Amino acid sequence: MLQKNDIIATIVIAEIDAWLFIAIFKNLQIDLTLPVMDLQVATLIKFLPIILPIGAVVGLFVADFIGRKISAIFQLYKFLLTGTLNTFIDLGILNALMFIFATTAGAGLSAFKAVSFSAAVINSYFLNKFWTFKKKDAKANPKEFITFYALTGVGLLINVGIFTIIVNVVGPKFGFTPELWANVAAMMAVVCVCMWNFLGYKFIIFKK
Repeated sequence: MLQKNDIIATIVIAEIDAWLFIAIFKNLQIDLTLPVMDLQVATLIKFLPIILPIGAVVGLFVADFIGRKISAIFQLYKFLLTGTLNTFIDLGILNALMFIFATTAGAGLSAFKAVSFSAAVINSYFLNKFWTFKKKDAKANPKEFITFYALTGVGLLINVGIFTIIVNVVGPKFGFTPELWANVAAMMAVVCVCMWNFLGYKFIIFKK
């Protein structure tokens, strides 16, 4: 079940995740001086481009081992790994737009979230089609993509809706800055639509 291209894809995805994570944290200007096991968090984050790919590959082998008994596990792991890249693309673009337009709340921020989410969906389509679910047809299908986007559009409504409520209705809590709270809201929205997307992609869009 496990192939060489699975390992390569896992390393590439984890490496991109690491650098996007570092860029987002720098933009948020979070205090990273808290010690973790006698090491500064800031020091640990510097090693993410090494730590994250190794951890992701180890997880891939574990998922492959378990997947020999429960076939969906290996596929689910690749879906979740793809989801991490989608998430960081989403957050990366969102943070870039917040920085460029100096906006941390309101309708403008919700519009930025829709743009960043859409960019993540495009990445999600290609990675899930050709890697996670390995659809047999080797070409991108416009009709399939439209159906994919329509199904994901429901996820978009859920995602942006939850994000908007947390940012504009609930508002920053626990002493978080507006920028950090927007990222917390984005993460919570992602978690809520994750299972919806997996089931929809597996049994509707990329069914074999």
